[in-house]
Amino acid sequence: MPTLVTDQGNIHYETLGRGRPVLLLHGWLGSWALWRRTLEELSGEFRFYALDHLGFGESRDRAQRFTVEQYIASVGQFMDRQGIQKAALVGHSMGGTVSLGVAASRPSQVVKVCVIGSPIVGSSLAPLLKLSGYDWAARVMWTFPSLLLLFLKYYAYWIANDGKALSEMMVSDVSKIGAEPFFMSIATLRRTDLRQTIGGLQMPILGIYGPKDKIVHPNQAKVLQQHAPNSEIAWLENSGHFVMMDEPERFHDVLRQFLNRSTGTTGEIQLPK
Repeated sequence: MPTLVTDQGNIHYETLGRGRPVLLLHGWLGSWALWRRTLEELSGEFRFYALDHLGFGESRDRAQRFTVEQYIASVGQFMDRQGIQKAALVGHSMGGTVSLGVAASRPSQVVKVCVIGSPIVGSSLAPLLKLSGYDWAARVMWTFPSLLLLFLKYYAYWIANDGKALSEMMVSDVSKIGAEPFFMSIATLRRTDLRQTIGGLQMPILGIYGPKDKIVHPNQAKVLQQHAPNSEIAWLENSGHFVMMDEPERFHDVLRQFLNRSTGTTGEIQLPK
């Protein structure tokens, strides 16, 4: 199980493939496991690094604060200590917010960014997620972890086409985390506003969103396109928040097109039928 030491804590990651480096960043309550199929489908073309954010998955360092700012710093240090001079970043939900933050802080190292169902403004989060960002609410939830896991087990069927697969993954991922990563990370995400930050980004940015998203309001696609000058949007009409699970073939075709496109060029993403 490969682990890299950073100033923020120890980061577990999985790596596969050869070619241009691509970092894969999961969202809140997730882990690198979200990207299993992506690794299988595209590792013949790219060198993937799928990270577990601090406090999630196998990155179980409890000594640090678990904030979006810390995740931005730790991803940057991961790139430095792996000797990754330039890379594309692909982030789901909170991972996309982190990706944009890394791009803003290290524009010379990030060649392109793909965000998937990511909030640009934290107020776009579903009410339940925003509530989780308050200390008192999160601690109440964490008082009964078995009930929280039971809720998430069935909640998954409401937010994904394949509720069974998402349910199993969510229960596995959430069972590995503690109260601090749970509420600290979502608390900072709730307060995030990237509209000014992304205005100065010059690298290509792709937003992949699903109109059935019940976690992050789909209008964040318009916010991204309005404020990021080199951004474009790919809509996966039959998807919700987890587009890589709802429409995996279409998602991977879109992602492949974007990652293979020459840096500095723009063009319309062709969605497969």
